[in-house]
Amino acid sequence: MQKLQGGLVNRLAQAGVRVLEINLYDLSIDILKQRGIWTQLIEMEATVPKEQFKELLQGVLDPETHLAPAIAARLAGPDFDALFLSGVGEVFPYVRSHNVLNNLQSTAKDKPTVLFFPGAYTHSPESGASLDLFGRLHDDKYYRAFNIFHCEA
Repeated sequence: MQKLQGGLVNRLAQAGVRVLEINLYDLSIDILKQRGIWTQLIEMEATVPKEQFKELLQGVLDPETHLAPAIAARLAGPDFDALFLSGVGEVFPYVRSHNVLNNLQSTAKDKPTVLFFPGAYTHSPESGASLDLFGRLHDDKYYRAFNIFHCEA
């Protein structure tokens, strides 16, 4: 996926399209470090039950209160033509892609957003759209999106 993303960024740059790349995993670590809890989380990970640790991370990385504002801050930086979001698989299950997308609808609405997703995107008129993470976890949330592999270059 990283190779495909890099190739696409290069092709777009050659065409004069400026891409802002945000990796959700790297952004999450930045947020945890900025909040001063990174070291504490690393130390407690081995001693806290997995479900409790997952809930803790879901709270401190909440898309509405933490991730979307952090992404908005990066959107306010250098000018760009398209936003690329990656790292979805790396932040699962702490951060869910549908929550990030839903919370970005008002923030990242002026430029195209491409989500690099490790799984399958399916769409049908009957059932709507779905992102199936790793080809296993079915997520029947509504997405106003399409698969870029089906687009002409």
